[in-house]
Parts: sequence; structure tokens; C-alpha cells
Amino acid sequence: MSRALSRIEEIYRKHDPGAPFDYKFSSEEYARKFASEVRVGKLATFFACLAIFISCLGLFGLASFVAEQRIKEIGVRKVLGASVFNLWGLLSKDFVGLVIISFCISVPIAYYLMNNWLSRYEYHSDLSWWIFASAGIGALIVTLATVSYQAISAALMNPVKSLKTE
Repeated sequence: MSRALSRIEEIYRKHDPGAPFDYKFSSEEYARKFASEVRVGKLATFFACLAIFISCLGLFGLASFVAEQRIKEIGVRKVLGASVFNLWGLLSKDFVGLVIISFCISVPIAYYLMNNWLSRYEYHSDLSWWIFASAGIGALIVTLATVSYQAISAALMNPVKSLKTE
């Protein structure tokens, strides 16, 4: 590149010796133009990860509380022959319902805000349905992974201990 620039400078000086040879690369100009967008993207990623972590901690605590509140019910169901999968589904379905409700509320809001943000640019991509579907599936997976530990540990607990405490 330096050899090409020196050759271009020679030709430039030959045709216009009085003008200064000043050049800029378009990639550097675009990098400068979108530096603030990159910075905002990195900050958004960091705070989104932090929010997901804090949400998982709260969800884990809520799942622990629900499992503790329903320990007798789990013990009775286990004595009557419920499988671990059935008990896991019993404890997880409430959380899945909440995720679906929050997804239905958040998708129109996110679509509106993202569409307005993207419309500021002359060349922008369209928002597709699969972006929102993958976000919803991701939220569902994170919720189930967080709740499953408490649900499965409650389902595997000895029912005699839970029913004996009364």
C-alpha cells in the first residue's frame, strides 16, 4: 500500500505540484462516522448481559420460593406416582406462561422502537419475524434452564421428609 501511495503521490505532484497531497481512506471515515454506534452497541451488550444475569438470579430465587411453598404438594404427588418429568412440568409451566405473556407484550414495543431507530439511516435492513422468534426462544430457554434446577431438585427430594415435617 505504501508503494502504491508513493506512486500516486508522484503522479499527483506531476499534474498539480502546488496542491498538498492529502488522502483519506473511506474505511477510516466510516469507522469514525459509526464509532458512537459501535460504542453504544458494546454498552448495550454489556448491560443486557448484566440484566439477564440479575433476572436469572431473581428467577432462581422465585423458583426456590415456589418449590418451597409447594413442597407438600410435590411430596403427595410423588407418593401417588408422579414422575420427575411431571413434577418438573408442574413447577415450570407457571414460569413459561409468564415468559409467553411478557413476549407478547414486548414484541410490538420492540418492533416499533427498532423500526424507528433503523429508519434514521438511509440504508437499513428490515426487521424479520425470526429475530423476535429467536429472542423469545432464547428467553424461554434461559427461563427453563434457571427454573429446572430447582424443579428437578424438588422432584428428586425424598417425599417422606417433606410430608414428615407436619
